[in-house]
Amino acid sequence: MGLNRFFRYLLPLLFIPLFVGCTVSYKFTGASIDYTKVRTVSITQFQNRAAYQWAPMAAMFNDELTNAFVQQTKLQQVARGGDLQLDGEITAYDQFNKSISSDGFSSMVQLKMTVNVRFTNNTNHDEDFERQFTATRDFDATQSLDAVQEDLVGQMIKEIVESVFNAAVANW
Repeated sequence: MGLNRFFRYLLPLLFIPLFVGCTVSYKFTGASIDYTKVRTVSITQFQNRAAYQWAPMAAMFNDELTNAFVQQTKLQQVARGGDLQLDGEITAYDQFNKSISSDGFSSMVQLKMTVNVRFTNNTNHDEDFERQFTATRDFDATQSLDAVQEDLVGQMIKEIVESVFNAAVANW
C-alpha cells in the first residue's frame, strides 16, 4: 500500500517541473517569400520631405524598416540591386486640432505621419507598387508636442513599417 500511495501522489509531483519548464513558441510574421527566387533586399534610406521636420524621424523610420526585414526574413541586405527593393520618403508630418472643449480651446491634438513607398519585386513585377502609408496618434492638448513626440512617432513608425512589410512580403 505504501508504494501505491507513493505513485499515486508523489510521482505526479516529480513531473511538474518538467511541464512548467517546457513552452512552445510560434512566431507568425506573415511573410510569404519564395527563398528559392528571392534572396536579397535593398532598402534605400527614406528622407524626410515633410514640410514640418523633426530631425530623428527619418533615422527612426529607416532603422525600424531595416530591422523588420532583418528579424522577420532570411533575406540578405544589399546596398543596391536587391531582388526586392524599397525606397521612398516621408511626405507628411502634421498636427491638427482634433476636438474643441467647451471653453473654445483645443482639447485633443492629432499627430499624423505619411510615408510614400515604392516597392519593386525584380522576380515578379506584378507585385510592384507605389503606395502611401499613414498613421495617426492623438494626445491631450494640455501636453506639449515635445513631451509626447518621441513616443508617438515611434508608435506611428511601428504601425507604418508593419503595413509596409505586410504589403511587400505578405501580399496584403
